[in-house]
Amino acid sequence: MFFPLAVVGLYIVLWYIAPEKTIVAVQGSMSIFSHVILPICLVFLLMIGLNLVMKPTNVVRFLGKGTPVKMEMFAAVAGIISAGPIYAWYPILKDLREKGAKHSLLAVFLVNRAVKPFLLPVMISIFGWVYVALLTLFIMAGSFFVGIIVGAFLDSPTASRQNNED
Repeated sequence: MFFPLAVVGLYIVLWYIAPEKTIVAVQGSMSIFSHVILPICLVFLLMIGLNLVMKPTNVVRFLGKGTPVKMEMFAAVAGIISAGPIYAWYPILKDLREKGAKHSLLAVFLVNRAVKPFLLPVMISIFGWVYVALLTLFIMAGSFFVGIIVGAFLDSPTASRQNNED
């Protein structure tokens, strides 16, 4: 609540200094606000829905099952829809690793956390559909390449033995 009140207070102070420029600034702020308010409301609704559905225990349950392609896709989707601070996921990812999850899957998961579905409406309203779609596809494709590289170094039998000895 402090920030909005501080902005209103700043506009009031600026009104006494330069009223014409303050009117232009307020009109600009209201224009931006009117373009962003609907996407922000969608963001909050999407965040509430994801937090109700997506729990870390669900990720743990599904990440170790299925074909390699299915596991890679699930890791990507789980990374995209995962919510909360990244440090809250570290112990879960460590537990997954100790239960046999491949390093490559964890890398795919972590890279795809850069795609946030609840920010997509705001990004689309600012950058447009084409940019957001390409960026999202490139992040997902890049995550699979990162997974391949991490897997080549850490998921090999010799790397597994060295990690188990540590």
